Amino acid sequence: MKIERIELQQLNMPLRFRFETSFGSTSIKDFLLVSVYSEGEVGYGESVAMPNPYYNEETTETVWHMLERYLIPQLLSTPIEAPEDVDRLFAPIRRNNMAKAALEGAVWDLYSKKKGISLAKALGGEKSIIDVGISIGIEPTVKQVLEKVERHLGEGYKKIKVKIKPGFDVDVVRAIRETFGDDVPLMADANSAYTMEHLDIMKELDQYNLIMIEQPLAHDDIIDHAKLQKELRTPICLDESIHNVEDARKAIELGSCGIINIKVGRVGGLTESKRIHDYCQAQDIPVWCGGMIESGVGRAHNIAITTLPNFTIPGDTAASSRYWEEDIVEPGVELVAPGQLAVPESPGIGYKVNTNAVGKYAIRSATFRP
Repeated sequence: MKIERIELQQLNMPLRFRFETSFGSTSIKDFLLVSVYSEGEVGYGESVAMPNPYYNEETTETVWHMLERYLIPQLLSTPIEAPEDVDRLFAPIRRNNMAKAALEGAVWDLYSKKKGISLAKALGGEKSIIDVGISIGIEPTVKQVLEKVERHLGEGYKKIKVKIKPGFDVDVVRAIRETFGDDVPLMADANSAYTMEHLDIMKELDQYNLIMIEQPLAHDDIIDHAKLQKELRTPICLDESIHNVEDARKAIELGSCGIINIKVGRVGGLTESKRIHDYCQAQDIPVWCGGMIESGVGRAHNIAITTLPNFTIPGDTAASSRYWEEDIVEPGVELVAPGQLAVPESPGIGYKVNTNAVGKYAIRSATFRP
């Protein structure tokens, strides 16, 4: 696979609304788009790092630096035959998973296009339709959360995820259950906002028939999560604590979780995502695909990985129009039935990148050649 050049662009895309979690809020998505060119084809990848190191240690700036200084030069100077070669090539570089995933994802898209197959098929996916859920951020009032839950249930989303933090947790979940009943597929995402001192809150949440409580404790913990899981009937889902298949193995062996959230950027790319999926499948641990407010490029990668069989819980890959007035792909990622997305069958990610929209939102760019 001869790579002729790589383009790196930083985009600022305004969200349709402010989105808040336990570690901050955003109204503009700042991200990097990676384009890899080879013999008339171009593959696209997206970095999901945030401007600030609150979700993890990476930022937009550190990803740009790693791509420019280390990853892109390595890829341009080393012949590769398949995307898995990229994973092996980057293995000596520790962490920086979001930087690795952005470039590796572009190579996966390019590889699929050269093979004339969809990215889903290249990954070994089996589904033509995937179920998806919705993520609702922390709102000023419980009433506003309830209004959003009602709207998204009306749109047919298969799972409702609500963000929680101390002081905005049990009352929210209780209100949703009292208003919409116990049958609504509901989960709570804490983004590491709690400690074992909040055990009483976790036990209160345990009463409400949740699908899972996601990452309640520290971002790098699997020990206390194991202690907490023993106290709860509700499965704990690990997100920030899982960076690779070895983390997944240790967490499962310790009993730290009953579910794992696979985010392509967090674990370093599609190759490692597939490894984690395969291991969890062998251990009867269900997985699902988390979202990072991606543009259509990142959403397309999420759709593709979700076609693997052990993604049995609806992910966070909602429609483009949920977040953007204008996405950078054509057509936008939109529901084809209530709570369902179609898996593209055309080569690669299956969506055309709108270069005019990219240019409109780009604030920085660079081109690299061998």
